[in-house]
Amino acid sequence: MKKEKLLELLKEMTLEEKIGQLIQVAGEVFLMDDVDTTTGPLKDLNLTNEMLYHVGSILNVVGSEKIRKIQDEYLSKSRLKIPLLFMADVINGYRTVFPIPLAQGCSWNPSIIYDATRVSIKEAGAAGASVNFSPMVDLVRDSRWGRVMESIGGEDPYLGKVFAKTMIEAYQGEDIAKLGNAAACVKHFAAYGAVEGGRDYNTVDMSEREFRQYYLPAYQSAIENGAEMIMTSFNTINGVPATVNQWLLREVLRKELGFKGIVISDYSAIEETIAHGVSKDKKEAAYKAIMAGVDIDMMSSVYANNLKELVEEGKVPEEILDESVLRVLTLKNKLGLFENPYGNINEEREKAILKSKENLEEARRTTAETLVLLKNEKQILPLKKDSKIALIGPYGHNIAILGSWSMFSDKSKIQTLKEVFENRMGAQNVLYSKGSEILREKEFNQILSADGGNLIHIENEEQKEKELLEEAIQVAKQADIIVLAIGEHYRQSGEACSKANIEISEIQQNLLNELTKLNKKIVTILFNGRPLVLKEVAEKTDALLEVWFPGTEGANAIADVIFGDINPSGKLTMSFPQATGQCPIYYNHYNTGRPHMSNIRFASRYQDIPTESYYPFGYGLSYSKFEYSDLKISSKKMSKELPIIVSIKVKNNSSIAGKEVIQLYIQDLVASSVRPVKELKGFKKEYFEPLEEKEITFIITVDMLKFWSEKLEYKVEPGEFKVFVGQNARDTKEAIFELIEKP
Repeated sequence: MKKEKLLELLKEMTLEEKIGQLIQVAGEVFLMDDVDTTTGPLKDLNLTNEMLYHVGSILNVVGSEKIRKIQDEYLSKSRLKIPLLFMADVINGYRTVFPIPLAQGCSWNPSIIYDATRVSIKEAGAAGASVNFSPMVDLVRDSRWGRVMESIGGEDPYLGKVFAKTMIEAYQGEDIAKLGNAAACVKHFAAYGAVEGGRDYNTVDMSEREFRQYYLPAYQSAIENGAEMIMTSFNTINGVPATVNQWLLREVLRKELGFKGIVISDYSAIEETIAHGVSKDKKEAAYKAIMAGVDIDMMSSVYANNLKELVEEGKVPEEILDESVLRVLTLKNKLGLFENPYGNINEEREKAILKSKENLEEARRTTAETLVLLKNEKQILPLKKDSKIALIGPYGHNIAILGSWSMFSDKSKIQTLKEVFENRMGAQNVLYSKGSEILREKEFNQILSADGGNLIHIENEEQKEKELLEEAIQVAKQADIIVLAIGEHYRQSGEACSKANIEISEIQQNLLNELTKLNKKIVTILFNGRPLVLKEVAEKTDALLEVWFPGTEGANAIADVIFGDINPSGKLTMSFPQATGQCPIYYNHYNTGRPHMSNIRFASRYQDIPTESYYPFGYGLSYSKFEYSDLKISSKKMSKELPIIVSIKVKNNSSIAGKEVIQLYIQDLVASSVRPVKELKGFKKEYFEPLEEKEITFIITVDMLKFWSEKLEYKVEPGEFKVFVGQNARDTKEAIFELIEKP
């Protein structure tokens, strides 16, 4: 449909029909045999039957039959036959679940992130999703915040930019109407990852310079690559909630970044500005949000019950409303829904795709590349398949390894570590014991009570805990090596899962403590959705493999790495702290006037722990042994006209082929504003044959040296810079060059 036709359609619409396009409700209301607006979700939304069949989009109902039924029913009652838009939370997979986004970033491999995203959206698209609430590109520096699990770029703005571009391209392609594509919705605008204390929905307060330097780049990258939708964040920016923040949404997002697409609120975020204390009531909240440029009100009655009155009173010009409605109509038109209101849904294709062996194979390949080997004392890994192992721990025979956003998953396809290990080694070589629960009753009930769920009660909990532990010890005594599978409960990370203590639970730590007394080799496999405090765990284990929440093919991929069929190559995208009290912790921090050095009291330090991270950003081991040497720069002087080439030799000094992530960092040594101790500016993931040596090169350009000044000018200043190349943010080779005005 041409734009002129869309404008004609807009003119035909009544005020109520326009407002309806700006409302999103849960899709299950359309599946009721008798839609009753006086009970259930519609009662909470206070929607009339008439307005229900004006709404523009629905949330989290997918499946070919369901969507066809809903769309048919809706269109039969729609005067202008404007189709519904179906949106969904497909965060790390639909039926085939991939590792959580934080883990995917640890691959440092845009191509596998692209492939995983393509699988996810093809599956979801065949089931009817036209818009997906992904990617989440928030910069995250505080692992107390449960939503770090969703961040594709972790704590680094450069990775955020690279992976945001990758995922937008994977979701939308060059034409979002083509089969297998869908519109992407970038989350959460803006700076949601900086909530104070790591507490979800909390305040964000930072300088505009900090915001532009570190938090804005990933959103900007997504927009530059054509993202069709942006979701607002729950937090404040400069004292104003993002959802009603005109400076953020009109000035920065629309004018500066040039965003032309739809802005949607997060779940009931417009109404929540009343609790923030910036809106007196729902009417004022509606006024502020629409004037700020929020096009769709997700799951609240604010727009539905107040916009009409605001327009009729002249407080909201109808032209403002029309802008938002036209954006919604434009996306529906881009998706081809006016010609085909069912989008990509196809019952036969859906059945074929969701049973695809190829998708499972892709998930397995992806997962193996996201696992991070944190410790491997005396090369205990890979394990020999003819050894006898004791597989112990609450994740040893557990399919709950998908993460908290896997609502559409097919759990029937998930295998446990026990099942996979037995297939690899023979059942006679795998001795299994649960050893402990993940949490004690009190801890688990804290999660359930927050969700309003029924609390559990474990009869004779202390006795059962003792029996599980004694059984594990007896099993471990019979084995050559202990493989311990422990971690967080999947409901301990994700939205509303902030934690003040990010250590392994006491019951699991106690299991490890008792097993160490047997003086056997211990390999620990760690399942979790955030960086954890691992000092005590690491000190009591011989090998430590971070597997995150690895998804449908997690057990197979873990076995591939544990037994050496695949060489681990993942690298951390968030720093792991020494203690929770270090949070937020990140590698690209500023120096202080009194930086920490050994044996100096009056310095920026802790009395009781080191200041540096336990595992640094970019860290991850391999079964190969990579050696770096001979760092060279093409010139000690550079200018705008004359970039510098940096080269370094990297050798795989082992008999095992493997992949290595070579990382380039830069530090601006003296500037008009304080600059970080180092910043990631490039990386390359390279494959090395045994004993192979390669010369790896990077080009440093002036654009890589730019920063936001105190006066909010994005510029570069002449002076000295230090370049670092290495395996992670800590272990690097370095050289110095100077940027001059003229060559």
